[in-house]
Amino acid sequence: MARSKKYNETEVAEKAMNLFWKNGYANTSMQMLEKEMGINKFSIYSSFGNKDGLFLKSLDCYKSRLFVLIDKLVKSTEGIPAIKEYFYDFVDFTRDTKNGKGCLVTNTANEIGLESEEQIPQVLKSFTDEIKQVFADKLKIERNYNLEKIEEQADYLLISMFGLSSATRIFSEEQLRHYIENIFKNI
Repeated sequence: MARSKKYNETEVAEKAMNLFWKNGYANTSMQMLEKEMGINKFSIYSSFGNKDGLFLKSLDCYKSRLFVLIDKLVKSTEGIPAIKEYFYDFVDFTRDTKNGKGCLVTNTANEIGLESEEQIPQVLKSFTDEIKQVFADKLKIERNYNLEKIEEQADYLLISMFGLSSATRIFSEEQLRHYIENIFKNI
């Protein structure tokens, strides 16, 4: 008879998420994960398959946290002002974490890139494509907006978001505000 789990998978995945977010994927060892999660590597392998599986579950946890901001943007009836508010909300979200860890998605993309054969880059690409589509949908709300430029502007916003994600780790609130204001002067 199989032993029952003495841990909640979501709770331990949240702990792993915070460790990956702080240290990066490559710098997070199985020993670190065991210690942080409070379970042994056999339990990790049993529940998540391997380190990649655990990381993917950690990304799901991260996305569910970020979903609150994305959902607010999606539900807004505004266009560009809603996107701008999302940028400010995102700064608050990243600053609300300990150690100014930035964005887990951006950190991971910077660390492993999108060219790897692993499933992780595919998940990152899918997530960034979703964000880009939300930006494009919000841009379409604007009157007198050039429909031919929407994809170009959505790319600009997405790439700006990546820059902002990294910038939240080291720059002051005032510098980040200046950055956001300048992004939206170009929209």
